[in-house]
Amino acid sequence: MQTSGPRRIRAVGFDFDHTLGIDNKLERVAFLRLLDAACEHGGHCIGTLAQEIERIDDLLAKQRAGSFPIEEAVQRFMHQRGVADAQTYVKQYKRIAVEMVGSFVIPQPGVREMLAMLRERRIPVAILTNGWNPLQRRKAERVHFGGPVLVSADLGMQKPDAQAFAALAQAVRTEASEVAFVGDTPQSDVAGAIAAGMQGIWFDAEGARYPADLPQPTAVIHNLAELAALV
Repeated sequence: MQTSGPRRIRAVGFDFDHTLGIDNKLERVAFLRLLDAACEHGGHCIGTLAQEIERIDDLLAKQRAGSFPIEEAVQRFMHQRGVADAQTYVKQYKRIAVEMVGSFVIPQPGVREMLAMLRERRIPVAILTNGWNPLQRRKAERVHFGGPVLVSADLGMQKPDAQAFAALAQAVRTEASEVAFVGDTPQSDVAGAIAAGMQGIWFDAEGARYPADLPQPTAVIHNLAELAALV
């Protein structure tokens, strides 16, 4: 793949999911636990378990795309299953999801060593992730991330919105052109960062094909240790 090559990098931003860690469908499982609670309190399933999982994944995809917040996603889910007081399950869902982080979220190999290297070089870091808190902050703690954690639900905008990346540049107190953003998703992470004036580093851990119709990444890494050669 032809890349432009990194310019001077004075700060690094990161996506979280599938970049710094893998959450193993944590939120899907949290919804399945709500489904069990709904059935215990007079609610009902809609079809088979496989069909329920398909509906949950569709609901989460729309929530992550910004169609509605996680609170509304939980209420929609419970209403559809015949639970009248769906609002009471929002806190339960969040508690379940956050408590699952320790057992579900697996840090990417080398993430802690990579973060230690950046600290030694005094390079500011921050996470910019689509999602909600306190879940995303807890995921960051799981990999011993010590910098700011910017989450779309708190910002009121999400990647690839240029204003989300502007908030990242402000958090690391660095001009956008000298910030590298590392993420696994070509459109929202790499192209979004480049459109906001940053350097977009594609984390390709699976040997995927980069979309030809998007701006090419500044650099490509296949494991987090490779970041050391770029900063």
